[in-house]
Amino acid sequence: MTPVIRLGTPADLAALAGIYRRASLSNPGDRGRLLAHPEHLVLEPDGLAEGRTHVAEGNGAVVGFATWAETDDGMELEDLFVDPQWTRRGIATALVRCIADLLRSRGASTLEVTASPDALAFYRAVGFVDIGVTETAFGSAPQLLLRLR
Repeated sequence: MTPVIRLGTPADLAALAGIYRRASLSNPGDRGRLLAHPEHLVLEPDGLAEGRTHVAEGNGAVVGFATWAETDDGMELEDLFVDPQWTRRGIATALVRCIADLLRSRGASTLEVTASPDALAFYRAVGFVDIGVTETAFGSAPQLLLRLR
């Protein structure tokens, strides 16, 4: 299946919030910590409102999304979530490519991500390389970089 990728709109918030919650809770290593801190299961609408979120659709349903952000240090992949029922179908890869192409067209040279340790194999497979470790609300997490040029 080749997903249709489009720019998200504020009307997508409910669908994306559901995907965000389901995908976040589908990881057994994170589930307990997230349920203990439900404030981390709320998707903020800023990416949609600011035109920084792209949505993947499959068979007419919203199945995933990615959001980028500009930071002091460059560009960051802020969110990348696929509905657990739709994983391993190329959706996350298509979303990363979409964001990378968009940022490349805007002159960005790199894209960074703070990854869940469970997602390291995916990020490496799509071209990200390890650049260090950073601290998050739940402890240390790998930091990776994708060269866009």
